[in-house]
Amino acid sequence: MVNRILIRTKVVQILYSYLIDREKGLNLAEKELFASLEKSYELYHLLLLIPVELTRLHNLRIDAARNKILATEAEKSPNTRLIDNRFVAQLEANEAFLKYIEERPLVWSDDSNYLRTLLDTILGSELYAQYLEAEDSYENDRSFWKNVYKQYIFTDERLAEMLEAQSMYWNDDVPIIATFVLKTVKRFDEAAGTAQELLPMFKDNDDKDFATRLLRCSIDNSEEYKKLIEQFIKNWEIERIAFMDIVIMIVAMAEIMTFPSIPLQVSLNEYIEIAKTYSTPKSGNFINGVLDAVITLLKKEGRLTK
Repeated sequence: MVNRILIRTKVVQILYSYLIDREKGLNLAEKELFASLEKSYELYHLLLLIPVELTRLHNLRIDAARNKILATEAEKSPNTRLIDNRFVAQLEANEAFLKYIEERPLVWSDDSNYLRTLLDTILGSELYAQYLEAEDSYENDRSFWKNVYKQYIFTDERLAEMLEAQSMYWNDDVPIIATFVLKTVKRFDEAAGTAQELLPMFKDNDDKDFATRLLRCSIDNSEEYKKLIEQFIKNWEIERIAFMDIVIMIVAMAEIMTFPSIPLQVSLNEYIEIAKTYSTPKSGNFINGVLDAVITLLKKEGRLTK
């Protein structure tokens, strides 16, 4: 689940913190990196838990209405299509999901107001009305929740604010983790039952190694890369440039110099995108120009061959 886009972003964030407070040391920086990546994986599970919690809440409401002394006919015989949703039942019973939650308890109970409001929004939506009219099938059950995520959960500003308050690691994670959640929902197959695979934290050991080496090389060579960068900052004093720009370029240099199999343009494009999000509006073009000049020099000197 943790892909290289997320790893690059996390390494930039950790290096920024490290260069502000060098007393942390390399080992602590590395621990912080993997703690941050683990929190991203936790967020993946927490977001997957939302349909389960909403279904439980809806079920409680239906039971409470049924047991009212003066319950109406509609309350006595409610539509149970949502609480009978096959996709949610499969997710709730998923072996890997249950194991993860048992080891790291995740709850939305402290945010019950958010869940209640979200459930009200869903039940009053055209999407829900269409779901009730659609064929009663596993595919429609799964598609309904995929569309709920896209239309009502991941577009809700309250979700981002709430998650940011819970963990500093989740400040910017929601957009990318949302893509992993949607990918997971799309992959669910009724035939897989409780053994349906969720996304692993790392696709393979190469990505884990990439994270470790990228951070270590960024820290170990930060001064050397900073000096290289300084040579090509015309008419600017390095102190006046956004510090984040320098950090992004240091990590980009670490990747370019350490991973010969990654094409130069791929690395450049990734860090330009990070700059657009985490630095100033002009940072993308600035970083592209400086790194291009540094790369030209390194190739001329024979220090870079790709």
